[in-house]
Amino acid sequence: MQLNIPDSPQKRILIAGGGFGGLKLATKLADSDFQVVLIDKNNFHQFQPLFYQVATAGLEPSAISFPLRKIFQRSKNVIIRVAEITGLNTDNKEVITTLGNVTYDILVLAMGVDTNFFGMDHIAQNAIPMKSVAEALSLRNTILQNFEDALIETDAEKQQALLNIVVVGGGPTGVEVSGTLAEMKKFILPKDYPELNFEKMNIYLLEAGSRVLGGMTEHSAGTAEKYLQKLGVNVLCNAQVSDYDGNKVSVHNAIQIPAKTLVWAAGVAGKRMNGLNPDVYVRGNRIKVNAFNQVDGYNNIYALGDNAFMTEANYPGGHPQMAQPAIQQAKLLARNLKRQQQNIPMQAYTYFNKGSMATIGRNQAVVELPFVKFYGFFAWLTWMFVHLMAIVGVKNRLLIFINWFWNYITYDQSLRLIIKPVGKKEDV
Repeated sequence: MQLNIPDSPQKRILIAGGGFGGLKLATKLADSDFQVVLIDKNNFHQFQPLFYQVATAGLEPSAISFPLRKIFQRSKNVIIRVAEITGLNTDNKEVITTLGNVTYDILVLAMGVDTNFFGMDHIAQNAIPMKSVAEALSLRNTILQNFEDALIETDAEKQQALLNIVVVGGGPTGVEVSGTLAEMKKFILPKDYPELNFEKMNIYLLEAGSRVLGGMTEHSAGTAEKYLQKLGVNVLCNAQVSDYDGNKVSVHNAIQIPAKTLVWAAGVAGKRMNGLNPDVYVRGNRIKVNAFNQVDGYNNIYALGDNAFMTEANYPGGHPQMAQPAIQQAKLLARNLKRQQQNIPMQAYTYFNKGSMATIGRNQAVVELPFVKFYGFFAWLTWMFVHLMAIVGVKNRLLIFINWFWNYITYDQSLRLIIKPVGKKEDV
């Protein structure tokens, strides 16, 4: 027994990661003729597309998180362990974790990706990413604490830095967090902090490319940029951040922006796994897989979603690192693993693009579906419906709907709490 996982005559499928891909695969294999071991460093699934709403006090973390054990309460063949995977021993078919080693018959790597700071150490030390609920809470604490500090700051330059917020990365996350912050500046913060002049507050969205929402069409990107500018966001394209010391953001074109808050939403990269052939990694530490999601050179190791680098004629640079490819790959892999057990040939994966969308603020969103593009209020409703239905758990959907409805009719969020972890008391 390892990690107290019982021996079983069933073939063991070990899933590393409880994100969109790993969770979908586990649910599709629940109650199958496999022993499924799901390992994640957290005991819950996180709905990443709404991290920014936790960061901007629109939702509580519990509304976008769901306990893994609750999902599989009735699935006797699914075993969950909370541990961090540190490496592999492929010769012995073992996964090495912080709590011990676990053997596998089939291994599925679905750990997702982490923030990519592109080797800029100062930014890594001082910026705030949003790749977890904990980081979203940290951003919420930082923003609110800066406003509290601004109330008592008598130096005009220092107060300006406390009020300014810089968001780096013009993808959906950057666009959405910038728009939400702009609405807070307009409707909420002046009521909470009447002593501060929020006309002095600046929200900057910096994008290294030529436009925001680079994965969408130029028209959609232009529409989103107009929405942001209407809300008062300073959108700067072709603006590559070179440094950040915690007080000033330096841009390559010699601009310096005073800001105590830098939100980093500019890129992602996977983590290399010790024990896996380094030749399988490509740009961004994605893992080369074939059309069946098998890792290059291994017949019993698979990779899903953001981890996986699979090329198709329409996607020579790999599939977009979004939820849909991970979910689709997981569904097909579950069917293929069952086929494999029955000696039936596996089916190759082809990505079906269901479209992309981003919300900028109240009644403002851009939606691109394979057959139509639309903007404004109906796009905003579509964005809300799609994200609401994707949330795990009926209770969570209800909580989010109530929050959204209340925010809409009152122009206010009620979750502006600074909640900081308490450090351990030293032994006396």
